[in-house]
Amino acid sequence: MLLAMDFQQAIVGRADGGPAALAGAARAIEAARTAGVPVGHVRVAFRPGYPEIDPANPIFGGMTQAGDAMTQDHPATQIHPDLAVRPGEPVILKRRVSAFAGSDLDVLLRANRATELVLCGISTSGVVLSTVRQAADLDFRLTVLSDACADRDEEVHRVLLEKVFPRQATVTTTDEWIKSL
Repeated sequence: MLLAMDFQQAIVGRADGGPAALAGAARAIEAARTAGVPVGHVRVAFRPGYPEIDPANPIFGGMTQAGDAMTQDHPATQIHPDLAVRPGEPVILKRRVSAFAGSDLDVLLRANRATELVLCGISTSGVVLSTVRQAADLDFRLTVLSDACADRDEEVHRVLLEKVFPRQATVTTTDEWIKSL
């Protein structure tokens, strides 16, 4: 399954390379659909009033002051229209950084007997890193699409793609992955 993670209206523009990563994800999704590879979309959002967030949480605590901008029905938290979710493609709603945290992703993957995951997303140091670690611990075979990932910190992005992820995943470009289908 190809997982396009956190390609949301409010997130794409925040990372260096976000628009380029979005374009890479769009190419990967189209190729996956053509090849019959299942596609899933992951997004982070919360219930109105943010009952899932402890104000002391260093990553999410400040969101409780942001009005409804990160609530699950707000336009800013929806999947970017360039990725055009199709009927039958699951949208996984998560409540933390990893695609597995606070979501039904594990149940969905087990029900579909998935053994391989192809990951792309924003940010490399957030959702991609956390999901790679969890998925590796769950024994999935992993591929990370390097040019369909982006991060606010270019050096962290580089180190993760070149030194950290290769220990648990195949790191390749979108075009190289598409050629392998």
